[in-house]
Amino acid sequence: MQVLNEKILKDRIETTVLSDIESGRVGGVAVAVMQDGQTVYQDCFGDERIGIQVSEHTLFRLASMTKPITAAAILLLIDRGALELDTPVSKWIPEFGQMNVGQVCQDKIEIISPAKTSITIRHLLSHSSGLGSGTVGDFLQESFPVCERKNLEQMVNFYAENPLDFEPFTNQAYSALHAFDVLARIVEIVSGMPYDVFLEKEIFSPLGMVDTTFSPTEEQWKRMIPMHSYENGVGRTEKFPENSVFESIPTTCFCGGAGLASTLQDYKKFAAMLLNYGRIEGQQLISEKMIREMATPQLPPAIMSGQEVWGLGVRVIKEEAYADLPCGAFGWSGAYGTHFWVDPVNRITAVYLKNSRYDGGSGAKTARRFEQDVNAALDRT
Repeated sequence: MQVLNEKILKDRIETTVLSDIESGRVGGVAVAVMQDGQTVYQDCFGDERIGIQVSEHTLFRLASMTKPITAAAILLLIDRGALELDTPVSKWIPEFGQMNVGQVCQDKIEIISPAKTSITIRHLLSHSSGLGSGTVGDFLQESFPVCERKNLEQMVNFYAENPLDFEPFTNQAYSALHAFDVLARIVEIVSGMPYDVFLEKEIFSPLGMVDTTFSPTEEQWKRMIPMHSYENGVGRTEKFPENSVFESIPTTCFCGGAGLASTLQDYKKFAAMLLNYGRIEGQQLISEKMIREMATPQLPPAIMSGQEVWGLGVRVIKEEAYADLPCGAFGWSGAYGTHFWVDPVNRITAVYLKNSRYDGGSGAKTARRFEQDVNAALDRT
């Protein structure tokens, strides 16, 4: 295990973040780096010129950093024998029993052929189901009226009525919402609880994640960071859809792919649980076996090759050629610029939270520079 140099880490992160704030490219950041259970660095930054103040209790829209939490909920139910990774989704939602593969042609969807392979839980978790993973999924998402997205059941029923982008487990492409919304709905069906209630009872409460929610209270809304944007060299805040954590999807729809808000303090606890293979403060929340499966590449090279591959709800670093994280590190990002990873080799968890329309998602420059700053602080003597 390589040990983090606290001074180098502090200097690197603060140089990067303060430069981003000064330039207007970032409006506010909460960041923490932990090693072997100890916080090595943590701080919060806001651009007061545009009215953004940040603390460790500021809420951020997680967007797709919701997905690892949804994956954890599924793994917990697998531990209890209520689910299996390779059982067809149609066992719990019969409407997925016979799917079709389609394509977009002249502003409409055409069916190419019936799908030969049934979608499984593993396919959904590894972005290999074909559900909402390309032009068909994008077309459907745009055509689905916001007024009809009242709850998770309505969303998932709509997905089931429409074709896939490709034959399951013959390809992979990111499923921004569809796959993980289906997973969240399966949790509801299997557990007999609304998805938000299940997460609160089985994950958030045991971990002490007091501010992670689909439906912020009035007090929590007051702590929600403003949405930042950057245009023509100027940073500013912009209006975000009311009563929504992700885009215009209402808070009554517990979107398993992107619907949660959380704080730095809360997500640190979730990351720590993953680093400790499902264990937190003497309690085994999820089995070590399932967390190891989560962090294991799920797709063969014929479907996905390269330095990063899909595990179960997370990306996994597969090759040493990835310069800034070791093989076996895993985590994910969000459309508004959130980013985290777990490094089992060096016993590190790192969380970076921002909310911006500029430079977000897994390819965000801020996410990559954060990785570089942490990597540069490892003592290799």
